[in-house]
Amino acid sequence: MQKGYLSGIKVLELANVLAGPSVGVALAEMGASVIKVENLLTQGDVTRTWKLTTEDPNTDISGYFSCVNWGKKSLALNLNSTEGLEIVYGLTRVSDIVLVSYKPGDAEKLKVDYNTLKQYNPALIYAHLTGYGLKNKRAGYDAIIQAESGYTYMNGEPDGEPVKMPVALMDLLAGHQLKEAILLSLLHRERTGEGAYIETSLIKSGVASLANQAANWLVGNKIPGRMGSEHPNIVPYGKIFYTRDQKPLVIAVGSDKQFTELVALLGRPELANDERFSTNFNRVKNREECNRIVQELISQVDRDKLLPELEKRAIPAGGVYNMKEVFEIPEVQDMIMVGKTTKGMAIKGLRTVAFTIGQNQKYVELSAPPHYAEHTREILKNELGFSDEKIDRLIQNNIVYEQTGHK
Repeated sequence: MQKGYLSGIKVLELANVLAGPSVGVALAEMGASVIKVENLLTQGDVTRTWKLTTEDPNTDISGYFSCVNWGKKSLALNLNSTEGLEIVYGLTRVSDIVLVSYKPGDAEKLKVDYNTLKQYNPALIYAHLTGYGLKNKRAGYDAIIQAESGYTYMNGEPDGEPVKMPVALMDLLAGHQLKEAILLSLLHRERTGEGAYIETSLIKSGVASLANQAANWLVGNKIPGRMGSEHPNIVPYGKIFYTRDQKPLVIAVGSDKQFTELVALLGRPELANDERFSTNFNRVKNREECNRIVQELISQVDRDKLLPELEKRAIPAGGVYNMKEVFEIPEVQDMIMVGKTTKGMAIKGLRTVAFTIGQNQKYVELSAPPHYAEHTREILKNELGFSDEKIDRLIQNNIVYEQTGHK
């Protein structure tokens, strides 16, 4: 199996749902070993039950759960028990990174906060995801953060209602912030031997990614409104156009030269010299008329014929694809993971690490997402040296749980 750059690094994941586990799966893709601690009292990560009606109701691995849990081992544990805590402390001793997503104060109540865990491992990197930071105990829900960080207000058609984006982007953005901090902390620890406490919040991660839309307010003193898929500063950019065969495509004209090439290809080269459209500034002022004319011209050509011609002239454009079409793109093929769980369930997944380092660096092969409590016995024996007799007693006392058939 291919070893990644984080081979030998051990991660203890005390987080659930999406944001925290998205960090865990990325670290696994980079070669780290990840133990996912699941709450015995609630029968594991709640996303195991978040299923489409097209999914198998009899398995404990949903599509949602699987998206961020490849390459992990599952340990079911009662954290409210003294012996359960001792297991966490033992795993902390042999771990490099602990991932948590507790509300402020909750980790202290459970006795799994940084100040407690670092007593067992002074070099520990403790990565904490919150909704609103350490001074606000509100739980962080992606839909609410999208609304409060301005995304929902900006998203939608000009004459329509605000719309939440169809992925939990705030969770994923916070995960990216946390990954950056973890990698920096690993570098710092390599140089100094010191561990670290890291915290990032969903609200700050979302706002930090507002980019030009934030600057449009902070610099331009203009509140960004709903524009559909259009761009507030560039025309034609992002708008959905329909070809003769009624297939949607997007054009991203970012310069006057590209606009000149576009209208020449569409048979109206004189538009590049029309004062209304000759510069991007003027095209923004005359947005509706510019888009109307471009739509009229595009509607005379089929999409499969137009896209190659746009590419030849270096005019940025692409089809608006559904998910089936997305995974038919050649460049996406090697991002698909295929595997089987230990119960024989065939499953596909998507890699979350989208970079390579060096020409010879290959993807790390990951095991399929774990069944609930699948690795309880294996983890306790291999990481902590527990005997089968001790593990059996812990199971009987409801301290840990072992999935039947995985001894």
